[in-house]
Amino acid sequence: MNTILRSVTQQLAQWACGLQADDVPASVRLHARNSFLDTVGVAIAGSATRVGTMARAVSMQARTTGFSTVLGGADRASAPAAAFVNSTSAHALDFDDNCYAGVVHGSAVIAPAVLAVTQMTGGSGRELLTAFIAGSECEYAVGAASQNVLYEKGWWTTGVLGPIGASVAASRVLQLDATQMTAALGLAIAGAGGSKACFGTDGKPLLAGRAAEAGVVCALLAAEGASGPVQAIESTNGFANLLNDGIFDRAVLDRLGGDWFAQSPGVDIKRIPVCLSSHAAVDAVQELVAAHRVELNEIESITCDVPPMVRQNLIYNRPQTVQQSQFSMPFAIAVSLKYGTLTLAHLDPALLEDVQLVMLMSRVRMCTGSLWNEADLRRSAPEGAQVELRLTNGTVFKLFRASARGSVEDPLSADEIQTKFINCVEPVLGGRHADDLFRALHNLDSDGLVRDLFERRV
Repeated sequence: MNTILRSVTQQLAQWACGLQADDVPASVRLHARNSFLDTVGVAIAGSATRVGTMARAVSMQARTTGFSTVLGGADRASAPAAAFVNSTSAHALDFDDNCYAGVVHGSAVIAPAVLAVTQMTGGSGRELLTAFIAGSECEYAVGAASQNVLYEKGWWTTGVLGPIGASVAASRVLQLDATQMTAALGLAIAGAGGSKACFGTDGKPLLAGRAAEAGVVCALLAAEGASGPVQAIESTNGFANLLNDGIFDRAVLDRLGGDWFAQSPGVDIKRIPVCLSSHAAVDAVQELVAAHRVELNEIESITCDVPPMVRQNLIYNRPQTVQQSQFSMPFAIAVSLKYGTLTLAHLDPALLEDVQLVMLMSRVRMCTGSLWNEADLRRSAPEGAQVELRLTNGTVFKLFRASARGSVEDPLSADEIQTKFINCVEPVLGGRHADDLFRALHNLDSDGLVRDLFERRV
């Protein structure tokens, strides 16, 4: 087929179908394994949350038999049901990874989808990982081609773009050909949606779950012969015109298989369980406090000069619920100052009534100054922060951070990734099972069956 005549979905499908495991550099496969492993860990932690339990309860009411693991327990379900529950759990704590190609939580949607379908088909870890990479790269390519217009308009990119990655990954595992995968993509794109109005509510993780479920269902429908719109991106009534002001840089797709989005811009693995928009500022404040040995009672004010995206995301200055606190700059900074870090244990409604914490939160403010008028800076530091720490004696300390710990520029170490996984999984499954599951997932890229990896470990 002539490249010029191919639609966007056809181009994506042909690349994804043609991708071979050996085509993927070892460094990219390592990144993918870490993202998958991290997502399983945060999903198991999220399975114990109220919204994770809710998603499980609804899916189990309409339970159908299947081979797909529902993380956090011994249940098995159909692939769509397991994808929905596990993706909801993966995003329930906002502890999952992020990619700036689309400003999207890719792994929280794609990993549960590809896990569910690989278990359904009896596939191997190596097959799963290659499909996970194919889905991720296609989703990030569409996100990059959209140039963040989608996100800035108020669409929630994880809900809109998530079905793309999930459908590609599921289609790969189902061994669909390019025509069938094109149909799956068309169905996924035409039916996708989600708005940032969901932030701070159960809607955010639940819509992630629906995105994963949709990707799996679209792939299964395509396997049965369903058709979908071939020009779902570029048609007059397609994705680009309706959702993205007609903007779509198709040349970005030519990067597929040459440059890897997993490496540039890369995938950020979170250090703390709150919206990534707060992380750079939190890190800067902690660096200043440590470097200058500042006591809490010496702090008069903390001003975070941040790009517009950060202010749009962190909308709760005085959070009233745990979910709101995850989208609150004052909460993230105050907790990190008082306790030296922010862990899952700090996502506690009782802390929102803590007098000292409330006082610290009142000293934190955000603004967007003139430095963010520079388009290059907004691109290179989309969630960066210029922090000013003012003491009661008039002393002022300043520090700029372009990105947070855990970002591609400042990644978590292998030990930190393992510690995060254990801390997420141990409270749910116990220490022995957490260690055992970590070792199994660490060796995911093999011919071992994915069903066996999770046997008696979840």
